[in-house]
Amino acid sequence: MGCAGSTPTKGEENTKKLRKPKPWKHNEPITRTHLKQMRDEFWDTAPHYGGQKEIWDALRAAAEADINLAQAIVDSAGIIISNADMTLCYDERGAKYELPKYVLSEPTNLIRDS
Repeated sequence: MGCAGSTPTKGEENTKKLRKPKPWKHNEPITRTHLKQMRDEFWDTAPHYGGQKEIWDALRAAAEADINLAQAIVDSAGIIISNADMTLCYDERGAKYELPKYVLSEPTNLIRDS
């Protein structure tokens, strides 16, 4: 039995296992360089829209890690995963963090840089 706002213990229904995002397609084919530029721009500006910088940093580390390490990062940071693909998360204070698919995985129409 925990207090309101306390971290869920292992086995409670609030704990969600991460999964890789479903395949997606950008509205036009993009290069790896352009994708990296979009990601950098998102991570540079995301903290200005609210939430804690430490949570944004943890989300970035998780987004760039393999799935098992990502799970460990979000668990240790106390991040509440609303969507298993990490597109919607909350911190323990209830602040909302929305991540676009392009920071979580590559599009199916990624083209080689020339």
